[in-house]
Amino acid sequence: MLKAYKNLEFLNSPEARAIRILCEYEEPLKRFKEANVMDTIVFFGSARAKPMDIAANELANLRREEARNNSPERQEELEVAISRAKKAENLAVYYEKTRELAKRLTEWDMNRMAQRRYYIATGGGPGMMEAANRGASEVPGGRSVGLGISLPFEEGVNQYVTPELAFEFHYFFTRKYWFLYLCKAMVISPGGFGTLDELFESLTLRQTKKIKKNIPTVLFGTDYWDKIFNLEVMSDWGTISPQDLDLMLVTDDIDEAFDYIVKGLLEGEEE
Repeated sequence: MLKAYKNLEFLNSPEARAIRILCEYEEPLKRFKEANVMDTIVFFGSARAKPMDIAANELANLRREEARNNSPERQEELEVAISRAKKAENLAVYYEKTRELAKRLTEWDMNRMAQRRYYIATGGGPGMMEAANRGASEVPGGRSVGLGISLPFEEGVNQYVTPELAFEFHYFFTRKYWFLYLCKAMVISPGGFGTLDELFESLTLRQTKKIKKNIPTVLFGTDYWDKIFNLEVMSDWGTISPQDLDLMLVTDDIDEAFDYIVKGLLEGEEE
């Protein structure tokens, strides 16, 4: 006779949704406790970003083909592909900056030999997430978290996530819970809808004091973020308070981002 808790047909049914949700709370909780992971520095950003060497090589290959090409039809295709490759090269700048910042934060954390550890945490996917996990992995002994999500166009977590700290969620909201529950600092690199969703949910929770802890937040990429939104306009219209503008730092500078995050973390430890 099949026991209910071993009945996969039932466990995957709508009636068992509450059980599945509870599992996505309890199972990560157990694993985080076993790994002694209590504090994270969360990195968000585009899954479409590529390393600079790959992006630059793809653009160079397309330009070489463009120079040799004599077909008008292929020329139109190449123009579209080159435009896309230029965008990829722009994103690649922040792939490398994200990678370096994550590496520096991991080095700082490990060198201070404190009992309290700050682990780099990402959504576990490619792009900017890969860059942050990769940066952490480049430090000897560096470990990082990957909170993956089941999507039809992504396969598992990236190769730089520490295997025992790799997770895969079905529900976005349980995944977001684990992002923010452990988060003590946040870095937002250029990204799309998902990145904006994660950023604004965290800002809303801080603004409404649902999250009372200080979370130093860096928006990486001034040219990108200044074009995406103008929070000063929201303040001028009175839809947010002037002090809400201080919830984040917008910068292109790795040193400034590093100093801001470290200062915020150390101040948080003193509270």
